Amino acid sequence: GKTDEVNRRQLAAIIPKVTDWDKVVIAYEPAWAIGTGKAATPEQAQEAHAAIRAHLKEAVSEDVAGRVRIQCGASVTPENCGEFLAKPDIDGFLVGLAALKPSFLDIVKALQGA
Repeated sequence: GKTDEVNRRQLAAIIPKVTDWDKVVIAYEPAWAIGTGKAATPEQAQEAHAAIRAHLKEAVSEDVAGRVRIQCGASVTPENCGEFLAKPDIDGFLVGLAALKPSFLDIVKALQGA
């Protein structure tokens, strides 16, 4: 759908310019969620991340697709971070406002245990 179209367009702009994929981290945050108070579910984020990986496999290589880190910019909280971490294509988080709260340490602890 629209999400894949936007992600493919944005990736197309960088793929030919990247010379060292080990230095690349992709951060995905659904545009429809930014500033709206809406948040992607772990399932929605996983679907987008898997599509990004599939596109990288097709456009670059299976090796790059398997090792590039894709960070999730969805609204991660101490309560839901475990659900996001359980998804196979989510490699970590791009934490926004939650980083300003004391409970941010709970997200960090969850990552350390993963």
